Amino acid sequence: MSDRSPSRCAAVDRASVAPEVFALRPDYRVLLVAAAGIAPGPGDAASEALLSDAEAAARRALADREVTGIPQVSAWREAYRAFGANPQRTRNSLEALLRRAASGLPRVNRLTDTYNAISVLHRVPLGGEDLDRYRGAPRLVRATGSEEFDTLADGEPVLEHPEPGEVVWRDDAGVTCRRWNWRQGRRTALSRETTTALFILDALEPMSDGALRAAAEHLVDALDATATVDSRLIAAP
Repeated sequence: MSDRSPSRCAAVDRASVAPEVFALRPDYRVLLVAAAGIAPGPGDAASEALLSDAEAAARRALADREVTGIPQVSAWREAYRAFGANPQRTRNSLEALLRRAASGLPRVNRLTDTYNAISVLHRVPLGGEDLDRYRGAPRLVRATGSEEFDTLADGEPVLEHPEPGEVVWRDDAGVTCRRWNWRQGRRTALSRETTTALFILDALEPMSDGALRAAAEHLVDALDATATVDSRLIAAP
């Protein structure tokens, strides 16, 4: 899966997960996939087909059980409780997407639609960030509460602060995603102009490393064939 790009691999190579996060969930792993030279644009036939497949897969998975009965969802609800979040109020990204699948997944842009579909199909929380808007290395930490998070409230841009102890992705400029994989910020969000992206695939047991890598392979296959890709798995020491 890795076709190393010296100009872009630094974000992957310098990424880190704080020991305090592994203390919460020693089974946590993250697979980072950086892709450069992606063709930007709105949703297309390929991303639409992936979304349709994901919606159908979600309906099948939920035909005889609740969303919370899916093992991967249950694991993330437990992880949220571990750092003080209420999973009923702030749902992990996988659960949020599965709950929307019956009425239709969102259509945003080609890259976002693609990773949302892969998330549902492989039952893994998956986020995407515009690497050109990053400042320094990605790192997963427990927040102090002083960090800034650039988001929207009632359609207007606002700066929020995470709760102390909250698990967040951040860079040198502030928080890029709150509550592990709950909500991404505006500053580094993927757009129709994004050509260089970092994809973050989060895993807890019962998801295996093999299943995690399979999700990443599916994602890479769905990206532009001319993209240069680099990846790295980070797990507890």
